[in-house]
Amino acid sequence: MALPPEPPAEPPPPPPPSPDMEGGECPRCGTPYEPFQEYCLECGLRLPVARGIIPVLATAWRRRIPWYPGDWIWPVLLSLVIAALAAAIAILATRDHETSATKTRAQTGESVPVGSGTGPGQTEPGGSGTLPTTAPGTSTGPAVPPPPPTSGGLTEWPPGQNGWTIVLASMPQSSGRAAAVRQARKAISAGVSEVGVLNSSEYSSLHSGYYVVFSGVYNSLSEAKSALGTVQSSYPQAYTRQVTQ
Repeated sequence: MALPPEPPAEPPPPPPPSPDMEGGECPRCGTPYEPFQEYCLECGLRLPVARGIIPVLATAWRRRIPWYPGDWIWPVLLSLVIAALAAAIAILATRDHETSATKTRAQTGESVPVGSGTGPGQTEPGGSGTLPTTAPGTSTGPAVPPPPPTSGGLTEWPPGQNGWTIVLASMPQSSGRAAAVRQARKAISAGVSEVGVLNSSEYSSLHSGYYVVFSGVYNSLSEAKSALGTVQSSYPQAYTRQVTQ
């Protein structure tokens, strides 16, 4: 004989509602009270209502989401908010520091002349006069263009141009220009730059009757003297000379 089937198991009873959400009855007089009511309106008993920020937040959570993870969620959320705020403040502080450093570099990035002393046109310390703006021997005329080299590798003096040069050697014209050219090529082989040959008879500042082996075309005596030391390493007898038409 078959046994009758067992009746289905009854589902577990639902958890009791939170007193904050459903209210209840006063433990003393049994008068019902509303959610979040603190005192019984009948007997004045303080009702068992959860208090504090976490119970209030938990109640608000349960009103919107049935599943509630537990009270531990609130300290965790607070820690996350604090960490996010700290990260945002750190990013803003770093950005402000970089911006300030960039502005400082831009403000202090002006070039400063190297060395000390009194520049042209400035008043000399301890004196009442003004230093000259042009060094002695400096030509006030237009800048001398670089001398064009000839087809043979020698430098020609610019036509109609006055200036200064370094004389390497002077040879009588009776020796012929070819001898002067050989001396010029010898100087080029020795490492002297911008070497050429002048006919001294064509320039008023030179003694006529010579072929002059020269090096460089300079605007001023100071420029010629600056280059003289290098030339004298190969030609100790070299000297500066003004060349005028």
